[in-house]
Amino acid sequence: MAKAQMKTGNPFLDGDFGDFMDFGKMAEQFKVPGVDSKALAESQRKNVEAMTAANKLALEGFQAVAQRQAEILRQVMEETTKVVREMAKPGQPAEKFATQAALVKEAYELSLTNVRELAEMSSKSNTEATEVLAHRISASLDELKGALTHTNGAK
Repeated sequence: MAKAQMKTGNPFLDGDFGDFMDFGKMAEQFKVPGVDSKALAESQRKNVEAMTAANKLALEGFQAVAQRQAEILRQVMEETTKVVREMAKPGQPAEKFATQAALVKEAYELSLTNVRELAEMSSKSNTEATEVLAHRISASLDELKGALTHTNGAK
């Protein structure tokens, strides 16, 4: 089906943003005296690249956490099977209670360890993505200052 036939009625979904993302064309359209529009357009291009890189890092982090969660789930299922087998064995009630208590304690400690690991993985991923954006914001502000003072001379 042709692109024109896929209209949804939503201007944000139906719009062709190809020209919008062409920063060179934008620079040509918005020539303002005293402003280096090409430098501003280049800065915006770098901003989009930084957002793309940050999103990629966030996605990779999400995938790593999801993969680790799947591994943890597999381990939990294996351990649960072992526990069920252990509890099905004949024995004295006191022995069974002691075994249950030990198994519950072990499961609890393992759960805490897993939660900490997942939280650290998520935090690391978020920090990496945020650092990319923080560096880009700082550079973008410097570039903006340079673009505004470029043709007016340094102030």
